[in-house]
Amino acid sequence: MSKDTQSDLSTDTQTEHQKPFTPAYRTFALLLLTLVYGFNFIDRQIVGILAPFIQADLGLTNTQLGLLIGLAFAFLYTVVGIPIAYFADRMNRRNIVAISLALWSGFTALTGLANNFVQIGLARMGVGIGEAGGSPPSHSIISDMYPKEKRAGALAIYSLGIPLGIMSAYFVTASLMGKNPDQVDWRRIFIVLGVVGIGLAVIVRLVVREPRRGAQEISTHSTIERQSFGTNLRTLLKIKSWWFMCFGIAFASFASYAFSGFQTKFIRLLDPEFDFRTVVIALGFINGIAYAGGTYMGGYLADTFGKKDVRAYGLVPALAVCMALPLGILGFWMPTVPLHLILSAVMLLFLGMYLGPSFAIAQTLAPIHMRAMSTALFFFILNMIALGGGPTFAGILIDIFKDAGHSPLIATKYAMTLICGVFVIGAISFIAATFTLKRDWDEAEIRNES
Repeated sequence: MSKDTQSDLSTDTQTEHQKPFTPAYRTFALLLLTLVYGFNFIDRQIVGILAPFIQADLGLTNTQLGLLIGLAFAFLYTVVGIPIAYFADRMNRRNIVAISLALWSGFTALTGLANNFVQIGLARMGVGIGEAGGSPPSHSIISDMYPKEKRAGALAIYSLGIPLGIMSAYFVTASLMGKNPDQVDWRRIFIVLGVVGIGLAVIVRLVVREPRRGAQEISTHSTIERQSFGTNLRTLLKIKSWWFMCFGIAFASFASYAFSGFQTKFIRLLDPEFDFRTVVIALGFINGIAYAGGTYMGGYLADTFGKKDVRAYGLVPALAVCMALPLGILGFWMPTVPLHLILSAVMLLFLGMYLGPSFAIAQTLAPIHMRAMSTALFFFILNMIALGGGPTFAGILIDIFKDAGHSPLIATKYAMTLICGVFVIGAISFIAATFTLKRDWDEAEIRNES
């Protein structure tokens, strides 16, 4: 018996004879994991929302702010996610999610104690390390609770953690900013979020149960035989559709992260007199309604049309990104804040639609014992390109245009217009996936059900 097989038996013994979860519990677990993912994005988004106040308090440049929102967080988030996923494919995934949530929440609280760029940068790196252990094991757990024909919908609901987390970040900011919206105690907001997150980690540890690996593909009485890590990894990395979907979501999100990192700053430049609390609340509703609606719709459409033709998992995201491109450009050239917010709402509706289908493909096409690793590698590419690159390049471009003599407002408009061009690469990648998905899907069915 190989070491990998022995490891598999030692970690799955507790769950291999487990009865299937009831629909009610399955829904409850999915919603709780979605809440955890929401906390992930509350923490990420709050830095962008509070960017004007953090920047003024700590004396940061736009480039430093972009690094803080992007690369300082993304580098460790993506790199550390790979070894964590390795253990998540072998150990109790529920425990990894709970420990990771507690860790990143602790560093979120420490962010509020930073006094300079180095200190806040180190705190954000710590948050990145913790958040690296959130999604890969969660995706794997969900994939073992839902069959592949319902997986895009389930992962779309999980992905609602993104818009709902962003919405909550705006609402939390609005509720804690105090009487004067121009004087925000950003430190208190980070500390409060950190403490609440640690409490949620305790709940996850106590109530979430670990499902049997491959429960939706392998019969209850089958013996799970694990291929070596190297064999599974080579199999995963040879799947063309996996790469196309990964680059599609990465380049589409490049622009999305750039927008979210500098949007509140742009709005204050566009109309300094516009009430900031109103902006924060409006952006919260926009993300909670438009972005969340698009996220759910994308998963629903992909699962519905995917029953007849699996190419829908690539076609739905491709069409959504094509619609977002002109809206993204026009939004930053609107003369008033309300018009900018209206176009942002419509754009976010389409931006949410590629999440569920992309994550479903990352799970469905992966070997069963590589599902956490598949998500980790997916996020490695996604976040190094999107989270690491989007805000960072946006900040650099803004400073370049400012140095060329443009006002901060015009510099931001030029920078975001150029950033939108990356949507084209995302759309092309999703379209490319439609040519390989049918074959890769069929091969995955044979591989995972044998």
